[in-house]
Amino acid sequence: MQRPILYSYRRCPYAMRARMALRYAKIDVEIREIALREKPAHMLAVSPKGTVPVLALASGQVLEQSLDIMDWALAQSDVDEWIVQDQETQKLTADLIATNDGAFKKALDKYKYAIRFPENPPDTYRAEGEAFLKLLESLLQQNTYLCRNTISKADVAIFPFVRQFSMVDESWFEASDYPALKAWLHGLLNSHLFVDVMQKHPVWKDV
Repeated sequence: MQRPILYSYRRCPYAMRARMALRYAKIDVEIREIALREKPAHMLAVSPKGTVPVLALASGQVLEQSLDIMDWALAQSDVDEWIVQDQETQKLTADLIATNDGAFKKALDKYKYAIRFPENPPDTYRAEGEAFLKLLESLLQQNTYLCRNTISKADVAIFPFVRQFSMVDESWFEASDYPALKAWLHGLLNSHLFVDVMQKHPVWKDV
């Protein structure tokens, strides 16, 4: 049986969360690492949007959004119940991911690439992102993970972006007053799941 094909870029946070969900669900995929400046013709043929991740299934179905890939993977196997069942936690999960992918991602991009946004100093963009960090810290003061004491979809969907934010100015982040957030981030960074999906793959090219 033909394996699903995942077009990925190792350091892309969207691709990270897709790879983590696929690995957790024990789905055997062919990972095709791409070069952003030289995107494979086959990838562009199945997904003209030209961004990763893209999951091409043997059935011909193509999933072009990281959250759709996560949901598809979890529908195949979710032994630790990353998908929580109660409606209140489902709403919290949806709201957190929406904020992460919206306002926080915008602040992150401006903070990381502040030279492209000279109308404000980097500290301004960092402060905008901190609004989300403070929310996460408050949740992690109550539980080990964002929604409960075990990992769930929210953690995996959000973690790669917090990782990226922490790396913009690592000395600042280490000195910041987010003890629960830092413990959460450290735990996920050192998890077998994350270490496994961060293995390097050679750049794939169309034959």
